[in-house]
Order: sequence, then C-alpha cells, then structure tokens
Amino acid sequence: MLKRFIKLFLTIAFFSSPSFSFEANSSTLVSDNPKEIIDQVWQIIYREFLDYSGKYKVDEWIKIRKEILSSKYYDIDDAYIAINEMLTKLEDPYTRFLDPKEFNEMKIDTTGELMGVGIQISLDEKTNEIVVVSPIEGTPAFFAGIKPKDIIVSIDDKSIEGLSIDSTVKLIRGKKGTKVELGIIRDDDFLKIPLIRDKIEINVVNSRINNTDSGAKVGYLRLKQFNAKSPKEMSLSIKKLEKQKPIGYVLDLRSNPGGLLEASIDIARQWINKGIIVSTKTKDGINDIRRANSSALTNRPVVVLIDEGSASASEILSGAIKDNNRGLLIGKKTFGKGLVQSVRSLSDGSGLTVTVAKYLTPSGKDINKYGIEPDIQADLFLNDKTKLTNADLGTKKDSQYMVAENILLKRYRSEDNSNSYNPMKSNIKFALNKSAKIYQFSYIHTNLE
Repeated sequence: MLKRFIKLFLTIAFFSSPSFSFEANSSTLVSDNPKEIIDQVWQIIYREFLDYSGKYKVDEWIKIRKEILSSKYYDIDDAYIAINEMLTKLEDPYTRFLDPKEFNEMKIDTTGELMGVGIQISLDEKTNEIVVVSPIEGTPAFFAGIKPKDIIVSIDDKSIEGLSIDSTVKLIRGKKGTKVELGIIRDDDFLKIPLIRDKIEINVVNSRINNTDSGAKVGYLRLKQFNAKSPKEMSLSIKKLEKQKPIGYVLDLRSNPGGLLEASIDIARQWINKGIIVSTKTKDGINDIRRANSSALTNRPVVVLIDEGSASASEILSGAIKDNNRGLLIGKKTFGKGLVQSVRSLSDGSGLTVTVAKYLTPSGKDINKYGIEPDIQADLFLNDKTKLTNADLGTKKDSQYMVAENILLKRYRSEDNSNSYNPMKSNIKFALNKSAKIYQFSYIHTNLE
C-alpha cells in the first residue's frame, strides 16, 4: 500500500519524536522583538542543520535572512508564521518550529506521562497522507483497534486533506474524557473509529519469566518506548529476572517507535559490555562515537524481536546488538529512521527541533530509509482467524516469540549435550551455526479481541 514513509513520529499522546537530544537555551535573550526569534531560528539552522536530502543551499539560506529581516512583523504570531514559511524551504519534516504551548508539551513527552489517544503518526512522502505508525500499547487507540498503516483522512467528520502533522495533532488533542472520531482508510475500506481522550501513564517495560515445556526459563522483556523512564525500568527488570537465572532473554522491540537518543545508549550499555553502540555524524563530518562502558547487567544470550514499527532508538539498540554479535534479530526489516534531532529552546519559550546528525550502526551502516534486516526473517501474515491480544504477546500464542524461544532452547540443548553449557555466553550466532531461514505464520500485531 504505502511504499515509503517519512519517519516523523509525532504522537497524538504527546509522545517524544525519535532520537531527540536536548540542548540548553539557544539564547538567554528575552525580547518582545519578533525579528529576534526569527533570527534565532535562522542562526540555529545555519550552524547546525544537516541536509540529508541535498536540497539545502547555504547561499539561498543567506538570502532568506536578508528577506525576513527586511520585512515588518507586528506581533509574535506574525513571526511564527514567518518561521514556519522559512522552515518549509528546507523540505525536512523533522525540522519543526514549536510555539510555547507545543514546546511545553514536548518536554512533558519525555517524562513518560502522556495525554491523548496514544498513536504515533507519520507523513507519507509521496502522497502527503497522515499514516499511523502504531498505536501505543494499552492506550485508547490500541484498545479501539487502530493498526499500523491506517490512513487518517478525517477527524470528527472534517477532512484533513492538505493539513500538516501539527495541524492534525491539534485537532486530535483535547481534554480528558472528551470524544474524538477518526476516519481512516484500511485496505481500501473507510472506517470511523470513536476514541475517548485520556491521560496515558505508560510503564515502558513489561517483563516476566516464561517457563518452556522442558522446564527451562526464558526472560521476556517488552520495551515500548525510549523515554526518560526507560533506562531505569529496563535496569530494574533485568536485575529482577537475573535472580531467576534464565537460559536467555527475548527482548521485544516490535512497534517501538523510538524516543530519546540517550535512553537508547543507556539501555544498550545494559546489554553490551564492550564495543561501539552508535556513532553520529554532523554536517561538518564530526563523528561522536558512543561506546559500551563495561556496565552490562547480563551476559546471557539475547534474541531481539523487531518489525516495521521498530524505529529510530529501537534501531540503535537492535543495530548495536547485531553488529556486536551480542544476539540475533528476528522478525521483519525495521522502519529506517536514522536521523537525530536536537531540541532547542528559544528566548520566548518556543522551541525548535532541527536535524543535526545522522547515526550509523557499529559496522558503519546508514540505515535511514533502509532499515535493519533481521538475522532470521519472520514474515507476518494478517489472518482474521488468528488474533493476538496484548496479553498474548510473548506467549505460546505469539508465533514470532516462539521462534525466538526455540532459538534459545536450541542453543541451550546444544551446549548442554556437549557438557559445556554456560548460560553466561552470548554469541548465539556461533552456537547455532545456522543457515538462512524464513518463518511464516499468521500474526495480527495490535488488534484486540
């Protein structure tokens, strides 16, 4: 249906956009002069903007400055309009201006305390359609059955054709307890889905021990987002499961749209003891290499579940695990969002997200628009006869999880039979000595019964 997405993960529940890094104020100057806000934005773009499309020209940007500073602006609203018009010339949907209210909401996003209906949306690059990346687990959108790749065409019976991401978000947001109705296209069918807005407090990590038929213990961890709470929750979960001495772990990153860059690095360090985690490269070619710091909480084998909804920070973590031979990736190719945005606050309380770098996996792969391929492909076929509820994820009903569990069991039995089993070893690829495999099964990812 949709061949390519612009991976702009704005969440209607005020979820943080992927791979954000926060910077200090761009200026301590507070002024009522609208031109000063415009110039602050211009200066940030001039100094830091990474043009991944090849359409940004420095000479043209300098000309724009002369034009905007020679114009008259009667109030701050005029300045905001000018800023948005200026930024559209970059043709980068990730570089966005946020008025004071929107910027405050974004700062709230990263705390993990969200408000709204709970969906991540993207803008299709070719059709300009608003597309659902995935609903956030446990939210009104999730329980209403909204699915990845649903196309939003109306809100409360009003067409959103031609609206920007920001305008769409504003229409969907509202007070807790109020109703909003989304009109969506799914497989050429038009559906109306009513939703009740709510406060969404999300525990980003679900974890437990699964007992296999043979009695072996497998640790299961599902990470839903990368926000400020994620590293601590992941750390506590790993430490708790380690006490039960599982044969290995299944780390579930399916439909995890990303979040904070630093959160992905912190979590990667909990799994990887040595090696490069990720490197970022700015427009000036400056490389910032982030490494593991010998602080891994476990060396037990790990298998990572990924799919087309795994993006940004999820790709940093899964790419680091794959390239460091720390574990295997199972599922489908990831979304392919390899750009980093810096969030800059402006002197009047507004803000700017600006693309400042691209990130590379430890092997040097640029995954933007390409994604990360799994080691073992597990194709997902939608079938109305087989539906998973939230509680079914990571259980025997979840065929994709069972592929991961069987891999851990295969390794366990292989090493046990050779009288050399050590659950603290982590090089699964060597132990399996596998050939390429493709698993096919029916799996409805987020639809609830």
